[in-house]
Order: sequence, then structure tokens, then C-alpha cells
Amino acid sequence: MKQAVINAIETHKLIAIVRGAAPEKCEKVAQALFAGGLRLMEITYDQKHPETWKDTAAAIGTVAKAFKGKMYIGAGTVTCPELVELTTEAGGQFIISPDVNAAVIRRTNELGLVSIPGALTPTEILTAHSAGADFVKLFPAGTLGTGYLKAVKAPLSHIKMLAVGGVDEKNIASFLGAGAVGAGIGGSLVNSALVEAEAFDRITENARAILAAIQ
Repeated sequence: MKQAVINAIETHKLIAIVRGAAPEKCEKVAQALFAGGLRLMEITYDQKHPETWKDTAAAIGTVAKAFKGKMYIGAGTVTCPELVELTTEAGGQFIISPDVNAAVIRRTNELGLVSIPGALTPTEILTAHSAGADFVKLFPAGTLGTGYLKAVKAPLSHIKMLAVGGVDEKNIASFLGAGAVGAGIGGSLVNSALVEAEAFDRITENARAILAAIQ
């Protein structure tokens, strides 16, 4: 299963980042993304409110079950092994973090999920890779720009990197051209305002626009 998720990321290239959405609306968000052509979705944990973690895990489980065989569902903002375990129990398939945490990477691998920690510098990128990361999330990519990605990829061409943070339909093709194997996209694709307004058709349109930008 792990290799299937890795293959999906390399093939489909886009991971939708769903942050701040009410758990009960995540399935509708997934349907909108699927209709727009996306096949990977990250539901993030709220670090300010640990009391919501179990609800988030339940949402991951609900969506993973509803879209089994159609989409791959994972967790974002995973900062401790406990969240890796919650995600695994719920049926999530990949773990994305904002940082390089060896304990999180190790637990992710032990449980058979795909590991995608976030890193900024060459040292952090190499540390994540050496710890067992399947991909490294270059974050915040939009702030650093494609020139930075090209620069770090030159000596680190063996490491698969995803561009995350400030990536949208206007710059995603440039990041892929600079060496990213894929990207995570949040606010320009799905945001809390669209979800609250139940503007699911708009989310589908956004997904199609971003896919069109890389085809």
C-alpha cells in the first residue's frame, strides 16, 4: 500500500491541503476535489486545540473509507508520534509535518505510512531524508521561490521534494520545472471561507484550474 501512495504522489503531483474545515464537511470537500480531478487530500490537525485531534482523525477515517480505491487521504501538521498513531488507526495513508522530527518519521515508517516532513535548509532536507522520509516538503516554497528550489536540488538531486506554502495555479508549473516532484496546495484551492459557504462547486473549479496549469 505504501508504494501505491508514493506512486500516486509522483503521478498525480498535487496534494490538496484542507485546513480548518469542520470534520462533518470534509467528505463533501473530498467529493468536490475528486470531481475536479484531484486524487490526494491532506486533512490537518489543529495544534492550538489538541482536544479536536480525535475528531480530525475521525474525519480522516470517514473520508478514507468513503473514497477507498479512488483517493488517498493523509494527515497534515503532524508534530508527534501520537498523531501518527491516531491517523493510522483511522485509516490515513500519509503523514505530512511542518518540521523534521525523527520520532515522527520513525513511527510513520514503523506503521507503514508515507513520510513527508517539512524542511527548509539543505541540512534539514538531508536530515529528513537520512531519517527515512519518502519525500521532503520544501516549506515555505512560495516565499523562497523557484530559484531556491533549483539551488538546493543541484547537490540534493537524489531527494524527492514537494513544494508547499504559497503554491498556486500561477507558479506550480515553475516549481515542477525547477525540480519538485509535486506540490501541496491549500488556500488557493480550499479555504475555510469556501467550506463554510459550502461553495463546493468553486472548490471543484479551483482544482480543475490548478490541474490545467500543469498539463
